[in-house]
Amino acid sequence: MSDFLAGINGPSDLKHLAVDQLPDLADEIRRALLTYSHAHGGHIGSNLGLVEATIALHYVFDSPRDHIIFDVSHQSYVHKMLTGRREAFTDPSKFGDVTGFTNPLESAHDPFVLGHTGTSISLACGMAKARDLMGGSGNVIALIGDGALSSAVAFEGLNEAGELHGNLIIVLNDNEMSIAEDHGGMYDDLAELRVSKGRAQRNLFRSMGLDYRYVEDGNDVAALVRAFDEVKNIDHPIVVHIHTLKGKGLGDEEGSVESNHWHNPDSAAGSPLNARKTYGMMAMDALAARFDREPGLLVISPATPGSNGITREWRAAAGAHYLDTGITEEHAVAFAAGVARAGGTPVLATSATFFQRAYDQIHQEFALNQAPGTLLIFGGGISGTDNTHSGAGDIMMFGNVPGLTCLAPTSGRELLDMLAWSTGPAARPVAIRMPGNDVLAAERLGGYPTFGGTTTIGENTAGVGAHDERDITVTPTVGNPWARYTVTRAGSQIALIGLGDAYPTAEAAARELDARGVTATVINPHQFSTIDVATLDALRADHTVVVTVEDGQLEGGWGEKIASYYGRTDQTQPIRTTPMRVINFGARKEVTDRVPLATLRERYGLTPEHIAERALAAL
Repeated sequence: MSDFLAGINGPSDLKHLAVDQLPDLADEIRRALLTYSHAHGGHIGSNLGLVEATIALHYVFDSPRDHIIFDVSHQSYVHKMLTGRREAFTDPSKFGDVTGFTNPLESAHDPFVLGHTGTSISLACGMAKARDLMGGSGNVIALIGDGALSSAVAFEGLNEAGELHGNLIIVLNDNEMSIAEDHGGMYDDLAELRVSKGRAQRNLFRSMGLDYRYVEDGNDVAALVRAFDEVKNIDHPIVVHIHTLKGKGLGDEEGSVESNHWHNPDSAAGSPLNARKTYGMMAMDALAARFDREPGLLVISPATPGSNGITREWRAAAGAHYLDTGITEEHAVAFAAGVARAGGTPVLATSATFFQRAYDQIHQEFALNQAPGTLLIFGGGISGTDNTHSGAGDIMMFGNVPGLTCLAPTSGRELLDMLAWSTGPAARPVAIRMPGNDVLAAERLGGYPTFGGTTTIGENTAGVGAHDERDITVTPTVGNPWARYTVTRAGSQIALIGLGDAYPTAEAAARELDARGVTATVINPHQFSTIDVATLDALRADHTVVVTVEDGQLEGGWGEKIASYYGRTDQTQPIRTTPMRVINFGARKEVTDRVPLATLRERYGLTPEHIAERALAAL
């Protein structure tokens, strides 16, 4: 067996190999990736399919003088191995030393921090334009694939590329897949190009003014080296369409299938809490039970169904009631608004950070038009994830969209009640922040010890969560049973208001206060688009401290609105001699990168002990 990989500490080392040695190097890298994924997990399928293409790119081009931009960049593991970061994928003691995405802080070979889809062509167009304006040199290469071409911004980039007149190389990695299957009419054209070996009359790229060539076997490293040599230093934009096998090396049963997109480490199989799938499956099952009697009920996923509990079995059974739009968040939200305006009932599910891409559509087509539909927000809140997938800004983003009702359930039961309401005659745009692992952990321990029975509010809710007999809230806003807060635990002096997945932390802080002789009030606010001023005013009677707890960014977030309300005075309000003391707990305005969740909670004071201490100090 060869040991070429051990001698590669940068692209210059790779160039010392002969072309006929590159297949052996590819085998070494593929074995290393398989070992890494079993031990550490990661985006394995897309990287296995791109081993040969990445080797060929670095063999032919001169990075970082030649800029190589990996779309999404979740398929950049081989690139990192060849650009000085090999040990992060081959030495178990260094697994996790680098992020799973490109990052300029790690290497000059990474032009951008990337973790969202479809932007590589636009970025490459910008770099090429700047090079030409300033009389620079070098190749600019965008590598896009794994379903990313369906992203709207990718088409905008292709459109711009068709008008450029200098060097630009777009490598299309066509593995016939997205995360799940490809969706959209464009992929029929790609299939024709594959069958015709690139000679089909219909050619999307030529129609947009781009030169084009096809490489039938995108896992033949020698063929790729020849193709890239021929387009190196080209004086106009060109698309190099390569046909690869996603998951190459996993075998027939694990190759081009949805499950190989992301691998958990073997040691973690079945062990961690997975609220996304648990509550996602719960929501999907509740909706599926209504399909037969509600023909307009439609679940929409922009290409990431499995991670949100929308299983392959569920999709098959749902039939026309399910639609995967591909990686098209902007389109998906506008599409959902269209379904709603035509009398249908859309439910759109994706990650909090992916919804960032559709902010304009959420604000305009969805909320401004009061489209009666539901957005299911997965992965919101602080987490130990990388910097491109950190959901700590979701409360701030969604909660400040005018006309959007934002709900934050604190249990599976409450989630189902909210979903039933938002997809019933409520007829308004609603966003539901799906419960996270803290809520799931509490439910698995038997729920919250202070919970009692449930109450029925409104025609479409079986209950809004258990509450204490002493309910100091008032009648909810007409038509919205979730506008009011619910006191789940009666006390005095200190009131703890825990939003959504932070509610269990508020409960735990109340137990800490119990041990210190103070019986605190605990409140479930249910939502973060408005504040329940009547409940907040009622607290003034026998409370002097209000504590808000949220697992998201404080600045511009939900807790600040409550602090602002208590501190606000105008000409109609009396000056209060004993103002309410308000303490907000949440995240700093920062983007974190793979910082353990426990570390973040300590950093932000989001622990029951610290919350109790601060609250007592404010009395």
